Amino acid sequence: MDQKIVDLYEDYTLKKLDRREFLKELAVIAGSTAAAYALLPLLEKSDADAGMVPENDSRLFTEDIRYQGATGEVRAYTARPKSGTKFPCVLVIHENRGLNPHIEDVSRRIALEGFSAMAPDALSPIGGTPEDQDEARSLIKKLDRQSTLNNFVAAAKYLKTNPMSTGKVGVVGFCWGGAMANQVAVNFSGLTAAVPYYGRQPASEDVPKIRASLLLHYAGLDERINKGITEFEAALKAASVDYKMYLYEGAKHAFNNDTNAARYHEDAAKLSWKRTIAFFKEKLH
Repeated sequence: MDQKIVDLYEDYTLKKLDRREFLKELAVIAGSTAAAYALLPLLEKSDADAGMVPENDSRLFTEDIRYQGATGEVRAYTARPKSGTKFPCVLVIHENRGLNPHIEDVSRRIALEGFSAMAPDALSPIGGTPEDQDEARSLIKKLDRQSTLNNFVAAAKYLKTNPMSTGKVGVVGFCWGGAMANQVAVNFSGLTAAVPYYGRQPASEDVPKIRASLLLHYAGLDERINKGITEFEAALKAASVDYKMYLYEGAKHAFNNDTNAARYHEDAAKLSWKRTIAFFKEKLH
């Protein structure tokens, strides 16, 4: 797909363009309004195409729970193996579309690897994630950043002290959630491992607060996020933080999301996921 189209869609998802402006500019690039509308199914998520692990997989126990966050009760989706009594835990932080079927599926994939996964809904304080992804993106913008971060830190603490936890906790986040994963690493000293996927980097002065080991995934074509890599890596080295970083050439922002045909990069997604699971097994077991 034309990189101009991908970049335009990126601006739209970041709310730099409203839907009318987006469709108008897309029609210019695509050649016609009809062509623009034909491209929409490829650009927009199709959660119905997700589900690498069925919701009713007999190997897993899944449920919605409520935990106490900084803003009150927060809803979260959880998944863990049916067999076993204690598990290392992974906090899963969603993109700017909220807690949707794709992130629930990612949680089940993690659970099948022997972890207890928990994916909070950041939009819980304002009614929860709606079905409409455009509405979800708009609502994410209305969240108080610090309160939202505090809710995720509360989730990590909840996992660490849960009776079914081994006490080892990691976090993985995607896009907006990748930035939050970095912030959880900064703000929760009890975290063992963090895997931010193409997430905005924390301020250099905050990096020395990180105690967790980091596995950083970046997309080669993600100019906006990648601008912060050099400064971040220098700060990590100066603070002697344990980290590994991978840049996936040819991949676009959100390359791991297999419900988004315009951005999904199968090779990068599979390789990064293999590395993520191996990293969690090394650090959390």
